[in-house]
Amino acid sequence: MNVWFVASEGVPLVKTGGLADVIGALPKALAGRGVDVTVVLPKYGSIPGAYLENAVFKGYYYITMGWRREYCGLFEVLADGVRFLLVDNEFYFRRESPYGYGDDAERFVFFSFAAVEAMLRETTLPDVVHCHDWQAGLVPFLLRTRYAYEPAVQRVRTVFTIHNLQYQGVFSRELLQDLLSVGDDAFTGDSLEFYGAASCMKAGLRFSDKLTTVSPSYALEIQTEAYGEKLDGVLRQRAGDLVGILNGIDTDSYDSMKDPALPVRYRDSLAKKRLNKPALQRELGLAEDAEAPLIGVVSRMVGQKGFDLILDSLDGIMAEGAQLAILGSGDPHFEHLLGEAIHRYPGRLAVWFGFNEGLARRIYAASDMFLMPSRFEPCGLSQLISLRYRTVPIVRETGGLKDTVEAYNEFAGTGNGFSFGPATAHDLLHTVRRALHFYREDPEAWKRIVNNGAKRDYGWGSSAKQYELLYRELVK
Repeated sequence: MNVWFVASEGVPLVKTGGLADVIGALPKALAGRGVDVTVVLPKYGSIPGAYLENAVFKGYYYITMGWRREYCGLFEVLADGVRFLLVDNEFYFRRESPYGYGDDAERFVFFSFAAVEAMLRETTLPDVVHCHDWQAGLVPFLLRTRYAYEPAVQRVRTVFTIHNLQYQGVFSRELLQDLLSVGDDAFTGDSLEFYGAASCMKAGLRFSDKLTTVSPSYALEIQTEAYGEKLDGVLRQRAGDLVGILNGIDTDSYDSMKDPALPVRYRDSLAKKRLNKPALQRELGLAEDAEAPLIGVVSRMVGQKGFDLILDSLDGIMAEGAQLAILGSGDPHFEHLLGEAIHRYPGRLAVWFGFNEGLARRIYAASDMFLMPSRFEPCGLSQLISLRYRTVPIVRETGGLKDTVEAYNEFAGTGNGFSFGPATAHDLLHTVRRALHFYREDPEAWKRIVNNGAKRDYGWGSSAKQYELLYRELVK
């Protein structure tokens, strides 16, 4: 079984979010099941030089997009046992960050063409091409239209995974028509057309053989108007080809017994785990208090992640005597409000603006609770990492959070965290107070909650098996 992943980022070469973690970990899990995976990525300027030292130049070709004829180099890199093919064009990809430019449409149309052309230059074409999010959404479209005349391409099957439906790659119809060199027939309701514009995400949804998303609950939610981002009708039409497969995490990397970022390593000992708390308090300027419940947040500071709910309930959380450690960046409005709040709660609230991988791991390990009140969450990896580090999650019941965090039931002794339904500050604060009650007043119950979370396997084994079965079903 030969599978190609086409994605815009992947650990360990480049990461801006959870997509990269999936692209880094899933191929390794699939390899353990006998699936040979190649990952196609842009050759960004931010890729660490250490990974490029032994890169093998595979050749070059030219991509035609409308009136443009652009150079495309291809490099092969082995990283963490995974074969990466890097698409090289310095004008498009030698930039500070992977996304956020005015010519993103042109950059990722080029990348899509480059990925397909790279396949055609292989001795053997892949059995399955697995595309991820809007940046690779045009690959299935190209395989079924522009390259459909290639006899070998006709047997290649495609899978498209939605990691976050909110980000769709919507551009003007005129721009994509020019870049793709296609006629008006490509911009109908059952093709790329999207409310007068054109959507790369919709291209993936319409032209792939199978669709997946990253949790069973999110697969159901996006078929509703509330979560469907105006594509719920398309998703309902393709419901028979849509499956939710829960993400996992790299349990070798996220291992509290081996993590070099932690001052004190531990496994199941809460006493040893809590030795990380004073070290983090000193690092972040929080009051050094072993008794103060510490709540961690590692997240983009955006509305999707429920930062308005955190800010609206902040005074109530502080009134409970808890400490809050937040790491992230995002919406300037939320950053400004948090910056002001630091001065109101010195020694109680710490915020690190930006991202720091080592600090993120120390927050996961040192915190007693991890807060994740997302308005929607396709899967979420942070709650899985917190559970792996024996930190109790407090989440809103949506998407992957609903699938992975079970609210504690004190009568049955079941549950690995705390959760709430309505997206209100009142419900968030009530749930935080409930968690604080068990933390302070019932140590045995708290230990039971932590132990319940430790019993589950958060690795990729089960998910990789589901993907392998999906690939084999397609190939048959």
